[in-house]
Amino acid sequence: MRNSKLFALFIVAMLSLAPVCAQTFPTRPIRFVMAYPAGGSSDILAQPIAAELSKSLGQPVVIEYKPGGGSTIAADLIAKSPPDGHALVILLSPLAINATMVPNLPYDTAKDFRAITLAARLPLAVVVRAQSNLRSVQDLVAAAKANPGKLKYGSTGPGGYLGAEYFKSIVGADIVHVPYAGAGPAVAGVIAGEVDFLFDSLSNSLTQIREGKLRAIGVSTAARSGVVPQVPTIQESGVPGFEISAWYGIFAAANTPTPIVQKLNAEIVKAMNLPEARQKIENYGYEIVGSTPEQLDAHLKSEIVRWSKVVRETGAKPN
Repeated sequence: MRNSKLFALFIVAMLSLAPVCAQTFPTRPIRFVMAYPAGGSSDILAQPIAAELSKSLGQPVVIEYKPGGGSTIAADLIAKSPPDGHALVILLSPLAINATMVPNLPYDTAKDFRAITLAARLPLAVVVRAQSNLRSVQDLVAAAKANPGKLKYGSTGPGGYLGAEYFKSIVGADIVHVPYAGAGPAVAGVIAGEVDFLFDSLSNSLTQIREGKLRAIGVSTAARSGVVPQVPTIQESGVPGFEISAWYGIFAAANTPTPIVQKLNAEIVKAMNLPEARQKIENYGYEIVGSTPEQLDAHLKSEIVRWSKVVRETGAKPN
């Protein structure tokens, strides 16, 4: 009886401390970890968020780059961080893809992260060098079918890779995959003619598209992108049912206290929607979402189910 009373008093004490915890947070600089190299698509989103959070939270928000392993290095770092909200990570669609495709992950995707917000979505784009004879997705499919195993596509990670493999399975084409270690080398590879096209997030190639060095021939979302409205969707181009997008979720370690999660959610969503930050983000083709933690949790679960099916059907393997 006495033990049960002591336990009840302990729970009451912990609950009473939670609001205080949120009020004093953060007590030191926040690490904002990127799973990809500087200059990539997640960096475009992170820079304005970090700048605004530093102001609103009163502590520096320091961006750290931990690329490699298809985002598993950065994910594992956060999964093993203290659950106090002082270490955050932007993780993309590969978080869900890796849960099925990569064996022996050093973390449990379903249990080791605390969702903060689904920050944004971004179309994948099919881009070719400006001098390419491939002027449409129809041209690409026709060339691939006429020359099995001759065309090459590049990717910068599991998202672009599996998206392209999904595309190949739908159109029934044999196209060779060439992986690149980052957005910059991949874009350079397309421009140099090392590969025939790149299947990756729109923001990675947008500058070169605007400069006329690359040509976008299709976007992966159901609707056209507002930043390249002249580019048809892949569905419009004769591939019915093809619809995917890169998504960007912000996570902390599992067991981060709910009041801290709620504070981070509110401040990050506010930061993204400030006019200057919003303009910077949307200028690269992002759709700002700013979900609740619960919505990101549900989204991650549904994405794991979706991509596990694609992995099984395409036989995709980690590169």
